[in-house]
Amino acid sequence: MPRIVRFYEAGGPEVLRIEEAPLEEPGKGEVRLKVEAFGLNRAEILFRQGLYLQQPKFPSRIGYEAAGVVDAVGPEVTGLKVGDRVSTIPAFMMGKYGAYGESSVFPAYAVARYPDSLSPVQGTAIWMQYLTAYGALVEFGKLTQADTVLITAASSSVGLAAIQITKSLGAKAIATSRGPGKKQALLDAGADHVIVTDEADVTKQVMELTSGRGARLIFDPVAGPFLEKLAGAAAPGGVIFEYGALSMAPTPFPLFDALGKGLNIRGYTLFLITADPHKLSRAKDFVYNRLAAGDLKPIIARTFPLAAVSAAQTYMESNQQIGKIVVTV
Repeated sequence: MPRIVRFYEAGGPEVLRIEEAPLEEPGKGEVRLKVEAFGLNRAEILFRQGLYLQQPKFPSRIGYEAAGVVDAVGPEVTGLKVGDRVSTIPAFMMGKYGAYGESSVFPAYAVARYPDSLSPVQGTAIWMQYLTAYGALVEFGKLTQADTVLITAASSSVGLAAIQITKSLGAKAIATSRGPGKKQALLDAGADHVIVTDEADVTKQVMELTSGRGARLIFDPVAGPFLEKLAGAAAPGGVIFEYGALSMAPTPFPLFDALGKGLNIRGYTLFLITADPHKLSRAKDFVYNRLAAGDLKPIIARTFPLAAVSAAQTYMESNQQIGKIVVTV
């Protein structure tokens, strides 16, 4: 029987259990993967803690991203066959279709081939990060080479994806990090400038770097009081995409900057892309084309074996990583 990861109560990484379970058969419109690797995301930390947009129903599976080989295909599935190398797109309820484990069933619409040039570790590190950044910056933000993009918490896999997408379209990327330890890595990843927020004022620095214009697009998973500084750094008519709540603090609305500059401050999640077949098709084409061109390159922070899945989540919570954390199976 394959090993899978489940949890029976909300809590810390220690609530995750590795258990053997009967091999599940895919139903109508589903496929089963022999999983080779799965990626970790901040959403899974929140889901495990009971703080996510979706609430777990116990016992609950967990995980959005897996790469593996299709080993069973359910009825009414077209375009996929046994033996295909694929990875999953976060477009499902993770409590039902959890990616953590040696075998998992997924909706066929949430499975896509990944380039042969990528390993399973890299293959499980593309869809969440690149689709999330693409949706905000390209689909909704209409990014052009004339733009400056402010990317906060930029050492995350999604932050690095945003840097790569911004640079691939010829725009300027300003990244932020709380401490100086990740500054060089972010510059190496393509950021034009890095602001260390523990040492410098974000609003002032962005204005200096943009000759007083500000950033037209701001891509932020932090929220909380930090939003007021971001509003100060925004250009007139700018858009601030809030796609997370890392601060876990109340988020005051920056009324006067919003009024004075005509800002658009909007909540955003990946599901605005994955729930729309036309938007998702455009996003996938963008990612495939940019991967082939070499503009997008998944950055892997560290890998863990399945037996250390709790340690992998602990490492994510430490915020030490630069890039994607992956568990190999």
